[in-house]
Amino acid sequence: MPTSLIIADLHLVANEVEKTNIFIKFCQEQAIKVDQLFVLGDLFNTWLGDDLSLPKYQVVISTLKQLSKSTTIFVMSGNRDFLLAEDFEQVSGVKIINSPYLLENDNKQYVLTHGDELCTDDESYQQLKNVLQHPITKFVFLHLPKKWRLKLSGQLRKKSIESQQYKTREIMDVNPQTVNKLMEKYPGADLIHGHTHRANTHVEKTFTRYVLGDWSNTQGDAIKVGEKLSHLKIN
Repeated sequence: MPTSLIIADLHLVANEVEKTNIFIKFCQEQAIKVDQLFVLGDLFNTWLGDDLSLPKYQVVISTLKQLSKSTTIFVMSGNRDFLLAEDFEQVSGVKIINSPYLLENDNKQYVLTHGDELCTDDESYQQLKNVLQHPITKFVFLHLPKKWRLKLSGQLRKKSIESQQYKTREIMDVNPQTVNKLMEKYPGADLIHGHTHRANTHVEKTFTRYVLGDWSNTQGDAIKVGEKLSHLKIN
């Protein structure tokens, strides 16, 4: 039976050595032992296009490339790194996948998603996401000078942090009706997602929802799927 490790929300920063080292150790000691590694979004804290961001993450890229020789790596973009593209895919040896993704493991299925699309109570976020991730917006942004992209990214990040200060935890969490609507399309499957940074297991009437936690400078979070599902802490 194939085994898979699933992670999300590492938010790696180029000069953040501690967290990067935890990820490298995870790849070299744990991910290398499984058949598949899934990253469900926000592997990077910021990705301003392959041309601008690839040179900043050479250590991470080389680690992924080495791991890809033994483990198939699937990467889903998140709300922070939705500009990951073909050049990243080619040099790192990963395969970029869309959300939702259906993971079939023996007789069990799991719906994998980043999770932000389930937070529909946060209407201002969803509206901004629709604008920023529209193909035309992405095309225009990627053709701006690099210094403009850096400046715009900083401004957007600042506004995002400010807006979150006035939002309740409930608004920034998943909407139960939205979750149920998604899972109606996948009868018998369970759901695994990240984004909310609220590691937990929610047992619903017809499925179980597993939430991945984010990574810090001292610890990571992962779910392992094999003969059974288990939640792991990565040190």
